[in-house]
Parts: sequence; structure tokens; C-alpha cells
Amino acid sequence: MAGSRSTTWTVRGIARAMLPLLAVLTVIEVGSGLVLDTFEEQLLRYPSLLVLVPVTIGTAGNLGSILAARLSTAFHLGTLSFAPDDDRLIGNAAATVALALTVFPVVGTSAWLVTLATGGTTLAPGTVVLVATLSGAALAVLAVVVTLVATYAAYRLGLDPDDVVIPIVTNTCDVLGVLVLFAVVRFVV
Repeated sequence: MAGSRSTTWTVRGIARAMLPLLAVLTVIEVGSGLVLDTFEEQLLRYPSLLVLVPVTIGTAGNLGSILAARLSTAFHLGTLSFAPDDDRLIGNAAATVALALTVFPVVGTSAWLVTLATGGTTLAPGTVVLVATLSGAALAVLAVVVTLVATYAAYRLGLDPDDVVIPIVTNTCDVLGVLVLFAVVRFVV
């Protein structure tokens, strides 16, 4: 299933594929920082939210990266079909969401405990856990979608998913993480 362009490895080929992509992703990351800046007042008022930001976006990026690595391996083995009824695709996507539903409550609890231990004013523990869990569930679904789209686009463009999908997923999850976290905060807090 791998195209001829994705099976050859050269520094020039990887640089040609990656430099434009990394430039675009850098601009996206700057946008994420600007969005984060608009929530500065809320972050200072509730330090537990400040603790949640890097952990939430990092964990979402990690979940997407795990899925990307699994799909890339399946792609290289020729066992990935991109069909909606592909058991490997569905199973990995479901496992990513299930993992998020188990990890993000721990993330919320940890953020609350760290804030409490450092003497910061915090939200109620249930609120922090709810924000983390809802954000994580939404981000897991978005990470699955971004990973599937990026892997399929790499396949269609003849690029090696090992080279392009993880940077796309992690950078996109950074931006989506900030947006989703604060959408949930506005809804819950």
C-alpha cells in the first residue's frame, strides 16, 4: 500500500516534506499562544486551570501520537485500509478514546492536588476533575479525527506518515487543547 515516494529515505526528501509543514505548524502554535493569552485572567484566578493547560494539551498530543504510530505501522505493513469498517482502525480509535476516559480523571485529580499542595486557590476537586475529563474526552475524539485525516493525507500525497503525522497531531492538539479546555471551562465553571 505504501507509495514509491514514501519508501525512499533521503535527507533532501524529508526536508522538502517537513520544512513547509513545520513552518505552518509554527504559525499554528503561535496562534495557540495568543488564544491562551486571552484566558490569562481566568488562569490567574484559578491556578488549577493553569496546571491543567500543559498537561491536557500534552496528554491529548500523546494519545494522538500513540494512535499515529499504530496507524503508521499498519500502513507500512500494508494492513491499513482506511475503510470505515476496518477493525484495526476502529479498534485503535476506540482504544484511544477509552484511554483518555481513564487518564484524564487522573489528570484532573493530580492538577487539583498539585494546586492544593502549592497553596493556590483552586476550584472544587469535582469541578477540576469534570473539566479535565470532559476536555480529555472531546480532545481524544478530535485527536482521532486529526490523526486519521493526517495519516490518510500522507498516504494520498505519497509521504511517509512516520515523518509528518505526529508533528501534525501534536501541534493541532496543542491548539485544540487550549480551545476545548476553555470551552469546557466556560460551560462548567
